[in-house]
Amino acid sequence: MKRLFPILQSGMPRTLSITGATLVLSFFNYMGLTVVGYGAVSLGIISLLPFVLMAFISIPKIQPRRWLTLGEKGTKTDWTLYFNTLFWNLNFWDNASTLAGEVDKPQSTFPKALFSAGILTCLGYLIPLLAATGSLSVNQSVWDDGYLAEAGYLIAGNWLKIWIEVGSVLSSIGLFEAQLSSSSYQLLGMADLGTLPRFFGWRARYFNTPWIGILVCTIFTIGVSYLNFTDIVSSANFLYSFGMILEFASFLWLRKKYPTMNRPYKVPLGIPALTIMCLIPTGFIIYVCCIATKMVYLISGSLILLGVVLYWLMTVIKSKGWMEFTKKNDDTEVEQEAK
Repeated sequence: MKRLFPILQSGMPRTLSITGATLVLSFFNYMGLTVVGYGAVSLGIISLLPFVLMAFISIPKIQPRRWLTLGEKGTKTDWTLYFNTLFWNLNFWDNASTLAGEVDKPQSTFPKALFSAGILTCLGYLIPLLAATGSLSVNQSVWDDGYLAEAGYLIAGNWLKIWIEVGSVLSSIGLFEAQLSSSSYQLLGMADLGTLPRFFGWRARYFNTPWIGILVCTIFTIGVSYLNFTDIVSSANFLYSFGMILEFASFLWLRKKYPTMNRPYKVPLGIPALTIMCLIPTGFIIYVCCIATKMVYLISGSLILLGVVLYWLMTVIKSKGWMEFTKKNDDTEVEQEAK
């Protein structure tokens, strides 16, 4: 938003705008997944439309040879930032699983949603980039955060630039709302499983949303929002990478240990093919972790250590009876299948 309102670039205006926006958007999340869901669809349409228009308007101006001459001699490419941004732009698909309990017929809804969203994501990144780079002859050094808005101005005028900038803000709002929903429901699920104290599972009386989870996630969001973009992206990638490796390992272990268990979803492959399928993204994940900076190692390492300490602390609190925890059912579906 600082491109539209330069006063928000630094100082107290930036601090107040970040804090105020976070609190307001968190309240929308408190109002329920219905609001978040329809809001995300609406924001997605509004955000994508200016890029669709830019692509059509740029068609007469496109010269394919420009795609082959984007690199300039002597220009240093920041591959670390590139791979971190690429990875960040294409991750967190697994977060949808935490909301499955709130979705009608997720067995049929989720595969369709993920498939269509995957196609839209690829087209949403590829088409505007090809349109802008193919229709403009500009120095590579000017391509910085938010430059697609400037590209829209050069292609169609100031009206498209403003629309793209507004669309970018709305897209970030949709991303924040979806991420906050997923994170708060993760805390709710951990409370239901007895990993966190029972009060993390409290729901708002009117909206039926996990308000404790939303509050905790909002506080953490405000806390990290004052870091620079590169450190936030790299740290998120680093932590997410460890989570994905654990998910892959759990996925393979459960398939091998309980091959006949009834599952709502099942990847139609055998263990060898599934192992190869998981090894491919794991290689990329390890690479992303290796190119992290010292600051990222410090931030991520501190948060991982905090998680280990909190897990130990929850175990102590549970054993001492200092807080109330949900009792897990000993006859879980997995254990019944094993019997």
